[in-house]
Amino acid sequence: MTAHNGRPAPGEAAGGRTSQPVPGAARDDTVAGVVRQWRAVHPDLDTDPMEIIGRINRCAALLQQAEDAPLRRAGLSRAEFDLLGALRRTGHELTPSELARETFSSGAAVTKRLKQLTERGLVERRGDTRDRRVAHVHLTDAGRDLVDGILPEQLAYERTVLAGLDGERQGELAGLLCMLLGRLEGRQGLARPTG
Repeated sequence: MTAHNGRPAPGEAAGGRTSQPVPGAARDDTVAGVVRQWRAVHPDLDTDPMEIIGRINRCAALLQQAEDAPLRRAGLSRAEFDLLGALRRTGHELTPSELARETFSSGAAVTKRLKQLTERGLVERRGDTRDRRVAHVHLTDAGRDLVDGILPEQLAYERTVLAGLDGERQGELAGLLCMLLGRLEGRQGLARPTG
């Protein structure tokens, strides 16, 4: 059902779908306000995707802002920590090109970050015995200790954020996000390195 002004009636999404409220969800948030403003300016546009993508983006920004605090205290950028984390979780040496793939970064950006991390004594580079153009990078003890010190704090924060969702809802959300991420990663050009 559509209201006389051409806009969806209360409880009905722009595409004619009836929106179902999520139990326990807030009635309003920042994104809801943004969507209302866009609908006022462009009542002819279907702004439904903003309800999902906008919230994903907003959640990601707020989560990263909080999770970057311990990184800043350690003097690390998020991109540098991602490199250290890739080396820690794979458990073996990686070449700069492998690190670029693991962290969705450009080769030039990885080279710059590795130089900074090497100067801080967090990683070491070893030349390849067969190809002098190739380097192998591994964590130092200091790099491993730094990652192992920060990660538990980040995981504790993430558990606190998700505490409002029971296990079933967490599993459902993880599954939906996995489907969306798989779709994005499977389409050429949508998951480009950002540097």
